[in-house]
Amino acid sequence: MSQASPHTGVLPDPAAKLPLSALLALAAAAFMAILTEALPAGVLPEMAHDLSVSEAAAGQTLTVYALATGLSAIPVSLATATWGRKRLLLLAVLTITVANAVTALSSSYPLTMAFRLAAGVAAAVIWAELVGYARRLAPPRLVGRAIAITMGGVPLALSVGIPVGTFLGAAIGWRATFGLTALVSVLLLGWITVSVPDHPGRRPGRSASILGALRLPGVFPVLFVVAAYVLAHNILYTYISAFLGRHGMGGSRDLVLLVFGIASVVSILVTGALVDRRLRGLTVAGTVLFLVAAVLLLVGAGNGFAVYGAMVLWGLGWGGMSALLQTAVTDAGGDRAQALLVTTWNSFMAGGGAAGGLLLDTLGPGSFPWSALALLVPVLAVVLGARAHGFPAERPGRRASAS
Repeated sequence: MSQASPHTGVLPDPAAKLPLSALLALAAAAFMAILTEALPAGVLPEMAHDLSVSEAAAGQTLTVYALATGLSAIPVSLATATWGRKRLLLLAVLTITVANAVTALSSSYPLTMAFRLAAGVAAAVIWAELVGYARRLAPPRLVGRAIAITMGGVPLALSVGIPVGTFLGAAIGWRATFGLTALVSVLLLGWITVSVPDHPGRRPGRSASILGALRLPGVFPVLFVVAAYVLAHNILYTYISAFLGRHGMGGSRDLVLLVFGIASVVSILVTGALVDRRLRGLTVAGTVLFLVAAVLLLVGAGNGFAVYGAMVLWGLGWGGMSALLQTAVTDAGGDRAQALLVTTWNSFMAGGGAAGGLLLDTLGPGSFPWSALALLVPVLAVVLGARAHGFPAERPGRRASAS
């Protein structure tokens, strides 16, 4: 017997299809949030020169964004719990739009940093809303696919958006690139307005504790996997240029990252097709692929074929991981677990840069594959061990829709 959706109280239509326009608009919001966060990395020398600061100081435009996202996720989710979801999402995208416009025009470093901080808080809102929206918009049997489509904007921004942004920064200047990003965000506001339906917030007094979600079976194992996997990825990805340069492949950086990006896109497509039926298997596979890639980089860093092979495996492992972990945490803890995931993900993303910098200064770039291995082995153990809760063989949503 079919069960009512826990989010809407409405019986799902078994024949219902995914609302692709709305889901793609949400994916575009994720894309813009990541692009806004990481774009300074590709134009850092030019930004530093125009803002009259060092490159290290200009690099803090990334740090303040990531920290604001991680630290504000839980308080912002609590403070806006009763707001209409669409109004909240539009306000977040509008804030990012204004922040990019100010960045394009500002010659003041403090002003730029203030709006980067505001954009980071807005990104926390976007991350907290995307999965909840995807779950509400999809029939239960297709929830995983809806989340995969929505979160596809993340690896696409990293693998395609950032290289394109870097190219545009060199071609038309970094200020014009940020201005173009703001213009695209204006178009996104219109798209969301037209295609994404509204949903009410939670009534006062009916909101379950976000931190209480940690006590639910399966939530902590998923968050552990998020923390360790994201940390391993960001240590290696942030300093991939230093690693390649150490092994004589610095001049091939663009091609290496392009291979990684193509593999990530393939992973997104595979995950979207299979996540509702194979979440556990895909998570195990994604971890194993990254593990093997780290081994290849460890033993074959001086061999071009080994490095490109490692990039393919790493991209295949990474591309769909965001959708997999978002789906797993909401299966285990519902929408309230999203704020915990956002906090964990962004905190360890920022931590990856800091930890990688420390490793680079103390042990050199050769330590990066070792650090990835040290983090991924316990990740694999937790995924394999969380068979009952966290990463079950059959997702709860599929059991409910089939019952």
